[in-house]
Amino acid sequence: MKRILLFMLLIILIIFSACKDDENSNISDDIQESDSLISLTIFYTNDEHGWFQETEYYDGGAGLVGLWKSKDGYDGSENFLILSGGDMWTGAAASTWFEGESMVDVMNEMEYDAAAIGNHEFDFKVSGLNQRLSEMTFPLLAANITEKASGEIPDFAQPYIIKNIDGIQVGILGLASRSTPYSTFPANVVDYEFTSYSDAINAYAPQAISDGAEVLILIGHLCESELQDIADIAKSNGISVMGGGHCHQIITQRYHDVIILGGGDNMKGYAKVEFNYNVTQDISQDFVIAYESNDQDIIDENVKTVVDYWMDETNSVLSEVIGYASDDILKSSVEMWNMVCDSWFYTFPDADITITNAGGIRQEIFAGDITLATVVGLLPFENQIVELELTGAEVKDCINNLIIGGMTTVNGYFLSDGTPIDDLTEYKVLTTDYLYSQPSINFATYDDSPYLTTVHYRQPLIDWLRSINTTSADPLENYLDYTIRW
Repeated sequence: MKRILLFMLLIILIIFSACKDDENSNISDDIQESDSLISLTIFYTNDEHGWFQETEYYDGGAGLVGLWKSKDGYDGSENFLILSGGDMWTGAAASTWFEGESMVDVMNEMEYDAAAIGNHEFDFKVSGLNQRLSEMTFPLLAANITEKASGEIPDFAQPYIIKNIDGIQVGILGLASRSTPYSTFPANVVDYEFTSYSDAINAYAPQAISDGAEVLILIGHLCESELQDIADIAKSNGISVMGGGHCHQIITQRYHDVIILGGGDNMKGYAKVEFNYNVTQDISQDFVIAYESNDQDIIDENVKTVVDYWMDETNSVLSEVIGYASDDILKSSVEMWNMVCDSWFYTFPDADITITNAGGIRQEIFAGDITLATVVGLLPFENQIVELELTGAEVKDCINNLIIGGMTTVNGYFLSDGTPIDDLTEYKVLTTDYLYSQPSINFATYDDSPYLTTVHYRQPLIDWLRSINTTSADPLENYLDYTIRW
């Protein structure tokens, strides 16, 4: 009987011990899962184009940081990532005039963690990009830019970085737009290839994981449709969040189980995603995606100090008043396009036709005084005017999707004086060196030895505005042509 009792007691002890081990195992697992859970908030902007200053409608860089702190609890800790989809500087005069130096200073103060390389990062050549990079406290990312000579990623770019957030290794991968060779001045990137998005993801996402990344985020200067095209490839490589750029879109969506963000443009607002992450479960289902407009008058004073400094610097060189408008003149309006095209005749009165692109006109003329800064922001690129000799037939071939002066295509092809454009007659045509360099337009095919005027494409508009001397009593609207020409 004693033996039976001892045997039963032994069985009970074994069972109790096993249960105790299971209980401890579950507790340990729970602790492990709790320890591996992190919260992360991403603030995302793109296509900032130098608009760090406060405007009549939006609050600039100081407003963004003010919102992050007041609305989202931003405290500068590692549980927040501030990311850009690229095209940071060319645009507003306060950035363009200083070739992006001011924008970098503001973004440093805003504590950006990384930015994708946009096409306009090359507007001041690679030397200008390298100068800005030397001033940045955050890296530039692009896994799909390679040197033609070596096949290697150039020194100004990194394919990805890895940041430690609460013990979780977060990898951030970058992509540049494949359109860069023709959406910046082609000569500025002639030494580089902009390779397949998918190939870059397939190559570098596994490498980032091999280097320890547990969460992967992609930031790219890519439009929404391009991000959707690579969503499945991104997901299969462990990418959970993608941010875009280039098309100035506001995007807050989940597509094929990948979160996609787009912050619009010009620092008018930001996209954000908040989520919890567990290494055993990926992103939890309680993530929040949103867009917040930057028009709420909540200003961060530290950023404002930097902004104010650069606005003072801008005003010291570009505050000269050269005209007056009684109402806003929209950048995409017929009267704006006609004014820019026609202003070139002020400097080149012997020309017959002017041709440029609406995309080279980047902002409105707001009601009130027109200053040099207004025109620098309006026409911010480093384009110069070139003079061509083209036949009427060649002109007709070249003007598709462009804006024109000195002629009309309404009910036929006519010069502004009503003379029909003859296919065989040669005309003196003005365009920009940027458009002349575009292989999709046949300017170089028809005239391989253009006259390079060395006149900046904005200078004729400045000179013409000065000459007409507009005031509140005689505003610019009295001198505009509202007639559709195409």
